Amino acid sequence: MHWGPRLAPEQLAGLPLRSRSHGDVFGEELPGEGGERFGPPSLRVAFADGVRAVEWDYVDHTIDGGHLTVRLADRHYPLEVELHYRVYDDSDVIERWSALRHTGDADPIVVDIADSASWTLPARPDYRLSYVAGEWSAEFQLRRVPLVPGGETVLTSRRGITRHQSNPWLTVDSGDATEEHGETWTAALAWSGTWRIAALRTLGGHVTVSGGSGHDGAPRTLAPGARWETPVFAGLYAADGFGGASRRWHEHARRHVLPTPDEVRPVLYNSWEGTWFDVNEDNQREIAALAAEMGVELFVMDDGWFGGRTSERAGLGDWWPNPDRFPNGLTPLIQEVHKLGMRFGLWVEPEMVNPDSDLYRAHPDWVLHMPNRGRTEIRNQLVLDFGRSEVAEWAYGWLDRLLAEHEIDFIKWDMNRPFTETPPDAFTAHTEAVYSILDRLRAAHPQVRIESCASGGGRVDLGVLARTDQVWTSDNTDPVDRIHIQHGYSQVYPAQAMGAWASDPVNPLTRRLAPVRFRFHVAMAGALGISGSLHEWPAAERQEAAALVAQYKDIRHVVQHGALYRLTPPTVEGTTVVQYVSADRSEAVVLAWRPAVRHGQADPPVRLAGLDPSARYQDPSTGTTYDGAVLMAYGLEPAFPKGDYASTLIHLRTVP
Repeated sequence: MHWGPRLAPEQLAGLPLRSRSHGDVFGEELPGEGGERFGPPSLRVAFADGVRAVEWDYVDHTIDGGHLTVRLADRHYPLEVELHYRVYDDSDVIERWSALRHTGDADPIVVDIADSASWTLPARPDYRLSYVAGEWSAEFQLRRVPLVPGGETVLTSRRGITRHQSNPWLTVDSGDATEEHGETWTAALAWSGTWRIAALRTLGGHVTVSGGSGHDGAPRTLAPGARWETPVFAGLYAADGFGGASRRWHEHARRHVLPTPDEVRPVLYNSWEGTWFDVNEDNQREIAALAAEMGVELFVMDDGWFGGRTSERAGLGDWWPNPDRFPNGLTPLIQEVHKLGMRFGLWVEPEMVNPDSDLYRAHPDWVLHMPNRGRTEIRNQLVLDFGRSEVAEWAYGWLDRLLAEHEIDFIKWDMNRPFTETPPDAFTAHTEAVYSILDRLRAAHPQVRIESCASGGGRVDLGVLARTDQVWTSDNTDPVDRIHIQHGYSQVYPAQAMGAWASDPVNPLTRRLAPVRFRFHVAMAGALGISGSLHEWPAAERQEAAALVAQYKDIRHVVQHGALYRLTPPTVEGTTVVQYVSADRSEAVVLAWRPAVRHGQADPPVRLAGLDPSARYQDPSTGTTYDGAVLMAYGLEPAFPKGDYASTLIHLRTVP
């Protein structure tokens, strides 16, 4: 009936229930087919006799604390649907999902579409759509476009997992929202497989947003007696702009999504850009010692440690230490890393197999494939069919043994290619199996922390964040590109879970040369990591990096657990500024980046936000004190070094 500013129950009781828009049925919680329904269906089924329309009778409902369940049954066919709603005392996010149950004992029901929910927005004079688009190395590019009257806008992934091309959330505003002002409505899907979100704007001025797992052309079969539950499709209304919505999403993730929200994420080093596939015990020991000197807390050895994995052409699936590179196994290296005072992490890619591997030669039928069709290789890889119980059990088995037999503290779970030749039922089954393996591993090895990666940011969503501690945001570690990537990521997802690396002086992807200070200041906006050929860094640069790591450790509790304010939009020629404020408003961190000097044009003062106006704040590095009210009304003038790729970090604390 209403999704917007807070109203009391007695006020809601007087609202008219609008169920039609110019003759069309409109505003249903899970619209199906049949009758005067002409928008995108949230439920499309086919019964044994070919009938596709549904007609519901109310059965009952239950309320368990903040969880409401409404049960409906088709008037003729053996199909029930449950509509689920969950609310929290400490969050404005509403979680919704649905469940289908075949109540008969004869023919199966084909389910083409089974969305989690359909959201109905209140009427406004205009609407605008915000979402992120991208590709490998350019994820999370924010886009804002008009929501076309009389049309449907569909965002989707047909690639097996979340993927880079889009991300399963969208925001609608009334066309005039800014970072800190105006109404926004955001819906985000907690699912890491294929997905679809559709926004409909009628000529009558109404908007609905429906979404769920799966995509067009991938039907599911509901057998007699079976029940299938959809993932959560969460919604959030905010009256204080895109920034206000983001802060609410971040806080919701910390309170109700992330498995270890109270922990600060350690400073990690990842060996990928330092040694690539040339991995052995000696060079990993050497680079671990350099990382420890810089203040790294978690050393992660990436690809190339196992089987015949000396390039991307072979070895995936053969998960044992390469005997030539690690003649005594992984234990000596792990012990050395722990002796250096760091935790030890390891890269794995459980869902993939190279045709050139012992596993594939033994089990060629374990991959996704179709009879009488070729097997498409991407990156010389095929996808293992985790929808088959024996394959999923094999994957859990070797991961469980790896963690049980070694003192491993961290797993980077990668997934590097889309699905091809996929039977329709395998899309959902595969993702459910990945979730099950992650859940079982966390239960069996509660000390282990997990990072989600899929060629960078190809598997970032609320579903995987419920099972991992952070995500790898992008394979692109170029600091200028990262400013834009991190801006789009932050619209929904929290800094605490955003892996961000400071890499080599000359970026390995873009070949951009940037100073160490700039590279680190950009990476400090999330969970700081380091990569690159540390032995090739000048000693003075390693020393500067160590000082920056120490500075990050002093501020990371504010960055990772504080409220984010995007004070200026990302730009290449000009200054981008973000700010983090602690929950009690006693600390604030300002990060400002200026990739290119704009000659003849000075930056105006940056007005801070979220501070206590009656408090005084001091910058310990200079001893300068400011009134909170002045910082928010007039602003702060960041001091930059001369030249391009300039940046600064300001840490403010309240003083008596």
